[in-house]
Amino acid sequence: MRVMLIGTTASGVLGFRSDLISMLILRGYQVYALAIDYSDATRRKVVALGAVPVDYTFSRAGMNPLADLWNCLKLARIIKAFAPNLVFSYFAKPVIFGTVAAKLAGVDRCIVMLEGLGYAFTDHPGKNNLKRAFLRRVQILLYRFAFRFAERLVLLNSDDAKDLLVRHRIKVKLSSVLGGIGLNLEDYPYTVPPLSPVSFIFVGRLLAEKGVAEFVAAARLIKIQYPAVKFFMLGALDKENPGALSTQELDELVSKGFVIHPGHVNNVNEWLHRSSVFVLPSYREGVPRSTQEAMAIGRPVITTDVPGCRETVVDGKNGFLIPPFSVPALVEKMRYFIEHPDKIEKMGLESYAIARERFDAEKVNARLLSYFD
Repeated sequence: MRVMLIGTTASGVLGFRSDLISMLILRGYQVYALAIDYSDATRRKVVALGAVPVDYTFSRAGMNPLADLWNCLKLARIIKAFAPNLVFSYFAKPVIFGTVAAKLAGVDRCIVMLEGLGYAFTDHPGKNNLKRAFLRRVQILLYRFAFRFAERLVLLNSDDAKDLLVRHRIKVKLSSVLGGIGLNLEDYPYTVPPLSPVSFIFVGRLLAEKGVAEFVAAARLIKIQYPAVKFFMLGALDKENPGALSTQELDELVSKGFVIHPGHVNNVNEWLHRSSVFVLPSYREGVPRSTQEAMAIGRPVITTDVPGCRETVVDGKNGFLIPPFSVPALVEKMRYFIEHPDKIEKMGLESYAIARERFDAEKVNARLLSYFD
């Protein structure tokens, strides 16, 4: 059985598909892993997993239909050369164009997975609504066309399923809700949360839709009343994105001591161990991996009551759900943990239990592979 995985970046293959690749190899599959930016180092790591790294060309965010069509035809030639029995695509563009390319290459079986619906389906507080509506309409039309060639659509949460299949009436042969891509839990051992001082951590790209503005605003307010409290903010700046935190804003926040920002790091779990409470005020997610990681090591969570995020929290049990865009609600829940530090370990243990039950990569990938057989 030859399986081709079509994603985007090499870091995505290694960071999010390694456990799946390892399980496929153990079951005797031949695995081809496609990415747009392999280096010698990342190729060697994919080979070490037992898979074959394959380069292909695509623009992750470009909107040139002629370029996308040409790249789709080139991808079809690559797929035909390797002749897989099954193509598994993930992320929006690979799902659309990878499925069409597989059909052109004569592949009978295609499974697609959307780990979230992205910018076009995400509500923002009164910004670029017409642009998002246009992009959403285009994406829906492309999904309608591509999904006719897929035998199954896999989504991470039930809200995404309702949006695509009910609200927008997109037809698919089969659909499944996976509930998260899972973690190798051995990489995220439980530790007791530090409480002196209480600290909050945000992990993600420093973009508006991730809720970074709300996190920063809450940090400013909390620091006035509780100056000892720490705020860790992990993630890189995206200077090309209009919704990103600016370099000037970030420099001011760091210089005035509102946040501690180590940038993009490769040891996220170590920073999670240093923190007391995980915070993600995102506007929409699939099922966020960063939250799963924090839960796995036993941290309570403050997150928004939106698709994907609400999948990670039982309100009042392992953390709190707050309305999106609401700085006052975020401040209120932060104050609760500062004033009731005994609740941090208790709720963190509930997070730990949920992670063991729902986010074990071995269990998640076993469900995913059941679709491959």
